[in-house]
Amino acid sequence: MNPDWLQPDWPAPARVKALCTSRRGGASSGAYDSFNLGDHVGDTPAAVAANRAALARVLGVRPVFLSQVHGTEVLTLDATSLDGQVADAAFSQQTGVACTIMVADCLPVLLTDLQGRRVAAAHAGWRGLAGCNGIGILEETFKAFRAPALDGIGFNATEIIAWLGPCIGPQAFEVGAEVRQVFVDHDPAAATLFAEAGPGKWRADLAALARQRLAALGVQQVFGNDSSPAWCTVSQPSRFFSHRRDRVSGRLAACIWLV
Repeated sequence: MNPDWLQPDWPAPARVKALCTSRRGGASSGAYDSFNLGDHVGDTPAAVAANRAALARVLGVRPVFLSQVHGTEVLTLDATSLDGQVADAAFSQQTGVACTIMVADCLPVLLTDLQGRRVAAAHAGWRGLAGCNGIGILEETFKAFRAPALDGIGFNATEIIAWLGPCIGPQAFEVGAEVRQVFVDHDPAAATLFAEAGPGKWRADLAALARQRLAALGVQQVFGNDSSPAWCTVSQPSRFFSHRRDRVSGRLAACIWLV
């Protein structure tokens, strides 16, 4: 594995594997230099294919790439799952496939249980986090974890652990008042996660908003992105892709799988 990639530092069971790529070590060039995994951003198809093949070799399983639309659909993966299905999260209990989401400022959220029975990856931009009527991508992903037909074992949210990957940081993520209002309407405590940046403008702490939603779901152990500058995609152009910074940009991938 490329030493510049991120590996979660969390108490996941040994059969749970996870990583997040950086922009280094691939076949792409120019604005996509060099490990771009997005096939929808204008990069040379051959370079994207080479990068995806290299990722699969590192994982040792097949990464399933989604067509992400900033929605709340969760796809359950198995050996027959195809790339390109419309969803913003993937869930699996099976080996051989990796739940994979792509980001370039949005927040990747990886989830597993302490028994290593199930894993999920969610694409959490502000739209996906907010969702509709307070039900966003994290809430929908938890529905998959709760499904009673999984294994006959009761679900307890305190058994779930989460890892937050790199995303646009609170010093760079400027949004309008309407975005702030969506979160405050759902939970007034969210107001503390926005800093005024001018008339009608606010800087949002995306990772903290995700931590708040996870806490409301009962998740007590959240690792990774703590909203500090080291996790900000915008401020580290040599390591992370950022659509907000560059407009024309590649995509990172966060993956989680069972062995």
